[in-house]
Amino acid sequence: MIAIEVQVFSQQEPLPFQDPARSLEDRVEDLISQMTLEEKVGQLRYDAPAIERLGVPQYNWWNECLHGVARNGRATVFPQAIGLAATWDEELIHKVGEVIATEARAKYNLASANGQRERYQGLTFWTPNVNIFRDPRWGRGQETYGEDPFLTSRIAVSFVKGLQGDHPKFVKAAGMGKHFAVHNGPEKLRHEFDAKTSMKDLWETYLPAFEALVKEAKVEGIMGAYNRTNGEVCCAHPYLMQEVLRKQWGFKGYFVSDCWALVDFYDGHNIVETPEEAAAYALNAGCNLNCGNTYPVLLNSIEQGLTSEKAVDDNLRELLPTRFRLGLFDPPGSVPFDHISPEVIRHENHVELARQAAAKSVVLLKNDNNVLPLGKDLGSIFVTGPLATHVQALLANYYGVSEDMTTILEGIVGKAG
Repeated sequence: MIAIEVQVFSQQEPLPFQDPARSLEDRVEDLISQMTLEEKVGQLRYDAPAIERLGVPQYNWWNECLHGVARNGRATVFPQAIGLAATWDEELIHKVGEVIATEARAKYNLASANGQRERYQGLTFWTPNVNIFRDPRWGRGQETYGEDPFLTSRIAVSFVKGLQGDHPKFVKAAGMGKHFAVHNGPEKLRHEFDAKTSMKDLWETYLPAFEALVKEAKVEGIMGAYNRTNGEVCCAHPYLMQEVLRKQWGFKGYFVSDCWALVDFYDGHNIVETPEEAAAYALNAGCNLNCGNTYPVLLNSIEQGLTSEKAVDDNLRELLPTRFRLGLFDPPGSVPFDHISPEVIRHENHVELARQAAAKSVVLLKNDNNVLPLGKDLGSIFVTGPLATHVQALLANYYGVSEDMTTILEGIVGKAG
């Protein structure tokens, strides 16, 4: 006879912050109360580490989806942002946002099921870029919606509403308005540049799109810019971040620094001398999340009396709700988007929508002798220019991978060759 010893382990009761029946505020407060100071500081990093004893998985806040889920393998690739704006079609842009969110959830579900929680595998997307494209020499102007504050506002609101969805409790994928504020070059000087603008220009040109995102789209995130605006660094700007964003507009989401922007505080703008001072300066101003490597020194900042654990807690209260609204602390399978499978990625309906967006993004200025649409009877066609066979021009920046790319030359040859 073989004796078998059986041990029965009682399942650990869920902690209050893991209980979906509790209010969002109660869950956030409970999670904060459960963490040590060191753990709290860790959660203020963009690459937030796991807290295994609490069942908190690691999470990377940095994800991109400017015109399709980016930097994370296959995805439906839509026209670059400047092209999407050229459609002037709010309903279409809303559908684009919906498709991107669906593919994002599919990718997240697959990655998390395999224990993968690295950069570009999350659900907090740092898009759209609603800076105003005032100077065509700005290389990143392509990722904006153009030079018009009204058009930028309408396209951005439609995109974020589609991305975040309309579920009464959960956010499908979290959007973000960037870069707050008055950021549109010069790119080379952005780490030390002071953008000086009148209040009239600030409110009529640079702020309307951000205001629309906050008030109409209920955008989950705002990213601060590298530069200063009227003398104050944008990632610790008391007027823009507290008076305008939080008080006047009622922003309820999280604020993140642009990546490694806090280093500029002492190595660029030179408003402080040390990383500890920079971290405290940003935290005290309400920069909830640090994309970079500065916030880990907050423990030293607190020891030096530059900031406090209360300030850490206050910032977590503004940061953590987004993770709860995404359902990241709810039981697996209980969030309505948990069952979206990888089969939706580059679904034929999604690709067709991308084709429609591309067609609507084209602005036809002239059509001499009705040469368009192209036919087989044109004889010879002269195609010139550096972008005729340039694949990178098709991808733009912040892009996903498409296995079906056609250059301009290939398209013309295929149609009329």
